[in-house]
Amino acid sequence: MNADESFLGRCPECGEDISEAWVLVEYEKDDGTEGVWTECPACENVVAPEQTAE
Repeated sequence: MNADESFLGRCPECGEDISEAWVLVEYEKDDGTEGVWTECPACENVVAPEQTAE
């Protein structure tokens, strides 16, 4: 991943890092927070990236 790409989280299926380049849909959740669906570059599934504590 390039330093200028924004890290969104990890794929819940395979653990691959997902950057903003893989965003398919951005939306607002019922609680007012933002959600995102991405394609995983490794397993090619459509997923909601999991945030990790770094």
